[in-house]
Amino acid sequence: MRSWIGENNRQAAQRWPPWPRGSTWCWWSGRQRRAPGLAYGACDPCHLLNVPVARMEVGLKPSFAQWLTASGADLSAAIAEAGGDLARAFVPRALFGAYLAERLEAALATRNGRLRRLRGEAVRITDRPVPTVTLADGRRIEGTHVVLATGNLPPRPPRTRDGGVYDSPLFVPDPWRWDDIDALAPEAPVLLIGSGLTMVDVALKLAARGHRGPIWSVSRHGLLPHVHADVAGRLGGVEAFLDPAAARDPVKELRLIRAAAREAMTRGVPWQRVMDAARPALAALWATWPLQARERFLRHGRTYWDIHRHRMAPRIAEAFETLRQSGQLTVVAGRITSLDSVPGGVAATLRRRHSGRALSLEVTQVVNCTGPRTDFAALAAPPFEGLREAGRIRDDPLGLGFETRGTALVDRYGHAAAWLHALGPLSRPAFWEVTAVPEISVQVHQLVEELSRPASRRQRPDARLIAEFVDLGEGI
Repeated sequence: MRSWIGENNRQAAQRWPPWPRGSTWCWWSGRQRRAPGLAYGACDPCHLLNVPVARMEVGLKPSFAQWLTASGADLSAAIAEAGGDLARAFVPRALFGAYLAERLEAALATRNGRLRRLRGEAVRITDRPVPTVTLADGRRIEGTHVVLATGNLPPRPPRTRDGGVYDSPLFVPDPWRWDDIDALAPEAPVLLIGSGLTMVDVALKLAARGHRGPIWSVSRHGLLPHVHADVAGRLGGVEAFLDPAAARDPVKELRLIRAAAREAMTRGVPWQRVMDAARPALAALWATWPLQARERFLRHGRTYWDIHRHRMAPRIAEAFETLRQSGQLTVVAGRITSLDSVPGGVAATLRRRHSGRALSLEVTQVVNCTGPRTDFAALAAPPFEGLREAGRIRDDPLGLGFETRGTALVDRYGHAAAWLHALGPLSRPAFWEVTAVPEISVQVHQLVEELSRPASRRQRPDARLIAEFVDLGEGI
């Protein structure tokens, strides 16, 4: 029996009957919808996928494109933007969430009880005497393997003097759980912390609700995500050009990418296609970099990589630029030096990046849009804390997640677990980027294949996963 742990929650389910051998079970967050998660469930119609339909296929039947065609959803704007090609269209995120939910329900209905679903909070995981998960209500579930598939963590508030604002209703710690957004006065000024894709989504969400008040966005660099540029044909005329075998320095690799982008643009090929050509090799490059090189990249190059790599769909970019040009949205490069509660809201003091000058704002709401946190070592939350205390997991020294080998978690002694696995963002230390649907699908497929083999024939080399990431091709 294998267990797949999704997002934790604090609600219990009814007691369950004994299950047959070979069952697989999972549990999900406290919200009513299963499968979409925050990425594809807590979104509005204005929120689009950041990659086209073709890159969202996960090997299920019907395919996402086939499901979309039969869904009856209005895809006219997306297909028109893509020149009539659904595979290249950017469709609403909620549709992918609905697709996943429907596929899960179909799987539950056709597995004759061998796939079961629980709802609860996992508070303890152990392998003694057998792999066991304990829920907050006291239930114990025994199996042979445990898979941690918890997705992204909520954002972490920036460190600053907050004057108690972080602990008040004036602060929204997680924009995807902003339950009283509709109670916000239309004219209220709002401060968004961050300037990445999350900030773009929240700003457009406010605009879609008719918000008329000023919106401020602040981040250290004040840089915004770029927009996708589509070119028909494989890689738009750009061949793979990075050689992981010769790579040891991120500065050198970034220079190669910039040079390739300049060369491509002289041929009329958008630089975005160069990023797509470089992207599949990134995990292999990351694996060759020593710890100091990785740290240097994260400190100096991460922000610039993110805005070029994680791009906006064209319609999203157009709507966002309209919001900026209207003067309603202002993006500031700088940092927050203090937040204080005042009658009617929050007094925020910002320090501009280049001039060092102070900027004082009075806003009604402060929303944390800094993106998912990855520093699990600083997060004392079950079941991770218990696994850490037992030496079953090892935190990445760069604060990206947990150390893994393939999908197997590595313990304090450097040994890969035979029973404990991690998928998605938890495994970022080994691959840097493993948050996109195609990459996580590769992880899932390899894990299922490994677990289907006899124990004596199982292998979990990172090299195999990296090779399969490369084979995915462009656009992930």
